[in-house]
Amino acid sequence: MKLTSPEFTHNGKIPAKFTCDGENINPALEIEGVPSNAKSLVLIMDDPDVPEWKRKDRMFVHWVVYDMPPDLEVIPEDTLPEGVPGKGTHEENSYMGPCPPDREHRYFFKLYALDKKLHLPPGSTKHQVEQAMKGHIVAQTELMGRYERLG
Repeated sequence: MKLTSPEFTHNGKIPAKFTCDGENINPALEIEGVPSNAKSLVLIMDDPDVPEWKRKDRMFVHWVVYDMPPDLEVIPEDTLPEGVPGKGTHEENSYMGPCPPDREHRYFFKLYALDKKLHLPPGSTKHQVEQAMKGHIVAQTELMGRYERLG
């Protein structure tokens, strides 16, 4: 399974358009090679580089979407994909772009193929989604982009 973006390469720079310094919209994502036995997809975007003075757990969750159809091939720019939106650290059920407070951070777009739908209520957290996924992941991949605010 593979997750790519026409906007940036793996380990590349995320364009400012997709951050708090730009339009704060999600970049387009392309999905390939989902196993035939997958029943749903989960997308989690997070930043593990948060300074401890900002968050004790050093993690910021930017986007959570689950129960996406397994035949999903493209998530267009500035769209909520078909599926159930989860709640990020920003307390919203939507995408929040990179906005690092101190230096360059890494942003991981993690895609999971599951052998079932999770049937969690809208607004479930990353932790709740990860707990429900345990034992049901048939494939996973990730795309990592970097961003540092200028000035």
